[in-house]
Amino acid sequence: MNELNVRAAAAGEYDEVRVLFAGAMMFDSSPTELGRRMFEPERTLVVTDGPDIVGTTQALTRDLSIPGAVVPAAHVTGVGVKATHRRRGIMAQLISRQLREVPEAIAVLWASESGIYGRFGYAAAAWGMSYEIDLHRVGPSNVKTRPGEISELPADGAIKELAPLLQALQERRPGVSGRSDLKWQQHLEDKPDERGGKTARQILVHRDESGTIDGYALWRGKMHWTATGPANEVHLEELVAITPAAYQALWQHVLTLDLAGTLEFGFAAVDEPLQQLVTTPTALNRRVTESLWVRVTDVPRALEQRRYAVAVDLVLDVTDDLIPANTGRFHLTTGETVRCEPTDAPADLSLSTTELGAIYLGGRQLAEFAATGRVIEHTPGALTQATAAFNWPVAPVSLEIF
Repeated sequence: MNELNVRAAAAGEYDEVRVLFAGAMMFDSSPTELGRRMFEPERTLVVTDGPDIVGTTQALTRDLSIPGAVVPAAHVTGVGVKATHRRRGIMAQLISRQLREVPEAIAVLWASESGIYGRFGYAAAAWGMSYEIDLHRVGPSNVKTRPGEISELPADGAIKELAPLLQALQERRPGVSGRSDLKWQQHLEDKPDERGGKTARQILVHRDESGTIDGYALWRGKMHWTATGPANEVHLEELVAITPAAYQALWQHVLTLDLAGTLEFGFAAVDEPLQQLVTTPTALNRRVTESLWVRVTDVPRALEQRRYAVAVDLVLDVTDDLIPANTGRFHLTTGETVRCEPTDAPADLSLSTTELGAIYLGGRQLAEFAATGRVIEHTPGALTQATAAFNWPVAPVSLEIF
């Protein structure tokens, strides 16, 4: 039996890494030239058995909106182990080493198997809302749309119009991942053999009275008929609006398309204002699921780079079974500046990096974890103060599975 080795990938190993991950996830691999251009071998770890790659994980270089800031975040993806090499600790080796080596203060991922990542200090930090809207029941908007215009945008040249809107959303809502030009190109690829029977992607934009684009929606249609007539499917892929007028107009448009019976959308926020725009909210058929998972890799830096809803002055006793530098007491003070520094002072609260990851985007309450003993209050009132500080008025949302 060959010795298993962990190393960074080589520049020419994109195809092999892609094939291995596709096999682990049970989908057909289609390496592309764009994928090769985006490949970051120095941020890709592989496990080899002799000449063969049998395990891999990647950390993409992207930024993420957090409460009050947009910061670098390791976007973890491509985690897979060859079926012949399961149950040998390969995934644990890969994830542990990756978390110790990433230069960013936080790592984020979408968990295909949520039971795995909690073992490594990740925690679900954002909930996603998915819709299966009955367009025959949902009813027209109760809110009058303001003047503006909906039009279609050709895919060629769309990036320069859409990218600033995504950046503007990052300034407003945590959990949103930034996109490079290459990532935008990949995001807007529209290969006919990958449409699953749906139409080509439509890019809708809303222009305000001055002609400025202040919102967009990406959607596809699919023909469907029932015994009683047409009930076509609307598949909304993404909707970004930075003004109320754009939000109302774009939703009104996709909810009232002719011959349509259902609309599916999988990337809404839990505080999505959509229910204000319909007469029958129950027809939205909402389902809440875990979306973005967060792992704090550098406690002081992670806590200093976000902002807080109220001022705090607390000592946190933090434990981390994987990254020793994260274990200890940290003095967190907020105000015009945020400081988080090691200290020997008595702790106000005890918790682990898992709980810090869960509350990091402001979408979960710290008090939730005190109810199960995962957060311990040592100073009366500290839990209430910390819960209020880490909370954020806008729920985090992740717009894509990466």
